[in-house]
Amino acid sequence: MADKDFGLNDIVEMKKPHPCGANSWKIIRMGMDIRIKCEGCSHSVMIPRREFERKLKKVLVKHEEPTS
Repeated sequence: MADKDFGLNDIVEMKKPHPCGANSWKIIRMGMDIRIKCEGCSHSVMIPRREFERKLKKVLVKHEEPTS
């Protein structure tokens, strides 16, 4: 379960690809619902957190917060 730690602006891979063919999504909103944006066609989808956690395959790129 450690590889399923996700945060805002992370790039994630879902179990099923988007109909456009891309399978990388950027998390653009987090809360009770999570909004993800397809990296291929920029279509955004809002899904409940529980469903997102079930459909998440892995985190591809972790967003690094700037430290200063």
